[in-house]
Amino acid sequence: MAEPRIPGAWAELPFFRQDWPAIAARLRGGDWLPGPGRVFAALELTPPERVRVVILGQDPYPTPGHANGLAFSVTPETALPRSLRNIYAEMRDDIGAAPPNGDLSHWARQGALLLNTSLSVLPGQAGAHAKWGWDRLARQTVARAQAEGPLAFVLWGAQAQKALAGLPRPQDLVIESAHPSPLSARRGFFGSRPFSRVNDWLQARGEPAIDWALSETAAAG
Repeated sequence: MAEPRIPGAWAELPFFRQDWPAIAARLRGGDWLPGPGRVFAALELTPPERVRVVILGQDPYPTPGHANGLAFSVTPETALPRSLRNIYAEMRDDIGAAPPNGDLSHWARQGALLLNTSLSVLPGQAGAHAKWGWDRLARQTVARAQAEGPLAFVLWGAQAQKALAGLPRPQDLVIESAHPSPLSARRGFFGSRPFSRVNDWLQARGEPAIDWALSETAAAG
């Protein structure tokens, strides 16, 4: 299995000197997801100067062929996981549309950092690498992005809120709600309207809105 490539725009983070060598050694030769070609996809698609929104997940989907290295996202041909199905339901209620499939790469390219707190997982074993030290990368990544300007934080569930506790500043937008999973979505996720709230904040700052539903591409197709 090929070695993962460290994204150059983020290579200065202490994580890649202090923590990554040990994690890479544990991954070497094993069967893990999403694999070396996608493990840093979130960082590759959204370099520090382009980050405008932070959406934090937990770990990659443990079903082979599903995870594509972005939080909550799946490969285009994969049926929507339950949490993502709820995210799209809320999006339709909020802005009237949702993407045509579960691949959220277009969010990442527009400045939404879709980072998991753990970037690797064993097939069929959710959370298997959760205590490997990946969480330090999440905090360092967000802190580095904050150096470029204010950010919108969309923190779904207690785990995401705890993982980034203390990082949001007064100039940042913070949207906290229940997690979109079927177990908790009705406890405050539904009705939270995160997509329109983020866009209102961005536009008030003179920045373009996020095309969450991929409306232009969908219309062109």
